[in-house]
Amino acid sequence: MATHLNNSWDEKLKAEIEKPYFNEIRTTLLSEYKKHKIFPPKDKILAAFEYTPFEDVKVVIIGQDPYHGEGQANGLSFSVNPGVDLPPSLQNIYKALDYDLHIPPAKTGDLTKWAKQGVLLLNATLTVREGEAQSHGKIGWDKFTDAVIKMLNESDHPIAFMLWGNYARKKKELITNKKHLILESVHPSPLSFSRGFLECRHFSKANDFLIKNNLTPINWRLE
Repeated sequence: MATHLNNSWDEKLKAEIEKPYFNEIRTTLLSEYKKHKIFPPKDKILAAFEYTPFEDVKVVIIGQDPYHGEGQANGLSFSVNPGVDLPPSLQNIYKALDYDLHIPPAKTGDLTKWAKQGVLLLNATLTVREGEAQSHGKIGWDKFTDAVIKMLNESDHPIAFMLWGNYARKKKELITNKKHLILESVHPSPLSFSRGFLECRHFSKANDFLIKNNLTPINWRLE
């Protein structure tokens, strides 16, 4: 797993990547990639950081772990590779976006366009075994991504954090800086979608917050 990102995250993450627990993650992944099919591919594990440098982060959308089906995960939370069928949660995100901003659901599930505009699509766990959700949930990734959230919390520029579902909402305790906006909702999965996600209007609320802080809003339209 290459950890050189060629942007501001290199300096931000340097101390964290040198800690013993991160070396244990590397060792575990070395073995896991040899023995099992692991997603995303090694070169996409840190894709969220490559596409969205620290100083460009305007919105953070926290997922739990990558999709565990063949060809789905591309290193960005809730995103899939071009040409891949849309997972149910992503379909529901698009429904909420249509409800909120009247943006018709995109055919593509690739959210790279959002990432390049400043939306950090961060999974709390960055890898997973094929067909085994949360199989890497205890190898140390939470320590790393919690550290990332704390770094973002300390940022001087305002950030909108979207916390969807109980798992993401637990991260609220890491976000203490009053400059930031915390948006909470149920998860967009079919199990909870009908309990308020459709009507949450997080996309317009985030953009209103950015405009209020003299920042360019996100163009949520993908096509």
